[in-house]
Amino acid sequence: MRVLVVYCHPNSQSLVAAARDRALSGLATAGHDVRLTDLYADGFTPEMSADERRTHKIPGVATELQSYADDLAWAEALVLVYPTWWSGQPAMLKGWIDRVWVAGVAWELPEGTNVLRPSLTRVRRIVVVTTHGSSKLVNSLQGEAGKRIVTRSIRAMCSRYTSTTWCALYGLDRADEPKRTAFLDRVERTLARL
Repeated sequence: MRVLVVYCHPNSQSLVAAARDRALSGLATAGHDVRLTDLYADGFTPEMSADERRTHKIPGVATELQSYADDLAWAEALVLVYPTWWSGQPAMLKGWIDRVWVAGVAWELPEGTNVLRPSLTRVRRIVVVTTHGSSKLVNSLQGEAGKRIVTRSIRAMCSRYTSTTWCALYGLDRADEPKRTAFLDRVERTLARL
């Protein structure tokens, strides 16, 4: 399978960086064709310009974003690796979604209609690898906005048969070393079974 891994964390020594490495190891074990996007290493600019917003219904991306759009069109599976901050994706990752998942890449709006038509129908699997500082209970009470973005919005731009897997470590702020290690082991197993 062609798998696009999008990694977003500013600290190369973080648990999320270790999770990325374990995800890549699992994918290699399974023999997948993998492309890695590291948004911080790329120096990705998350903010949308006024011109981009004005023309957001015109198909295509800004020239500097074409490689990201090409990777999405290539992918059959998407793996997002990031920390959950303030109940959602970090600004860098949210900016990648805002600027790359646009008309002509992720969706079309046929003339005379008001319903988006998904364009990423090759994507049949989405896996999220993330950490939460707070507990599952707290995240549930907050509504898990980041999870909803993936399972309701991003998934809607993919195949109608796309399945999602949520591989998360809740309570990171209180997690001891055995719990962190168990999470990393689960990440690798999950991706090896993709």
